[in-house]
Amino acid sequence: MKISAIAPLGATLALVLATPALAQDDGATADWTGPYIGGTLGYNWQPNSTANVAEQVFFDTNGDGQYGDIVRTPAGGNAFSPGFCDGKRSSATTCSRGDRDGKAAWSGMLGYDMQMGNFVIGAVVEGGQSYGSNYVTGFSTTPASYTLVRRLDWEAAGRLRAGVAFNRTLIYGTGGVAYGKFKNSFLTTNTANTFTENNRTEDDWGYTFGGGIEHKVSDNFSIGVLYRYTRFNPNDYTVTVTRGSAPATNPFVNPATTSGQTVISRSNEQYTTQSVRATASFRF
Repeated sequence: MKISAIAPLGATLALVLATPALAQDDGATADWTGPYIGGTLGYNWQPNSTANVAEQVFFDTNGDGQYGDIVRTPAGGNAFSPGFCDGKRSSATTCSRGDRDGKAAWSGMLGYDMQMGNFVIGAVVEGGQSYGSNYVTGFSTTPASYTLVRRLDWEAAGRLRAGVAFNRTLIYGTGGVAYGKFKNSFLTTNTANTFTENNRTEDDWGYTFGGGIEHKVSDNFSIGVLYRYTRFNPNDYTVTVTRGSAPATNPFVNPATTSGQTVISRSNEQYTTQSVRATASFRF
């Protein structure tokens, strides 16, 4: 994560920890029971691929629905021998950037807490956006590039949370279900074949968990810092390649090595994000 992005959140955390001295505390114990509305604003990023394995473009050349086939040149070689990368094309065989760049994240939320002694439990629903896109590119020997783009358009979550209150300060853990709306797209320098995108928009259920700290500045207003890890598995998007103006021996449609077409997908179905956000809530 970039230091410049951490700084505002660090300042917020420092404010949360310093607030007890600034708050108008009349000596009474704070009560966390009741409904609240609020929002979050912060920084969102994507971690490295699972087990640090670079993502690839996958192919189904024989129409059996199984991906991982090799696209063969007329001579029998691997048409994608130049390789793959996590990112956008910058040259015939290299990428300009990967998926890791951090972006802004925000959400609105509605929740309810119940306090029992020092123990606080509650539930919250929220919805918003975590900006960022996920790229994977393959390079063929022609040469040409093929990039699949996945973007989380918006997301929602329903979370439970539980923690311990130290008067005006609450430290908690949280977790629950997440729902994401994804938009997919495809970029290529190949102008000969015809490419048909399937499921450009898809929905997916996932999960989220994390933790945070929250402090009551007054009886009705609290601020805090929240960390969340979220994972989805959107896997419906594919691109079907047909002949177009390419010759009949084109590697994607060659009847000697394919079913007459090739379907393109991604090797990694996971879309994972992490975020650190400042929170603010008005309590009734």
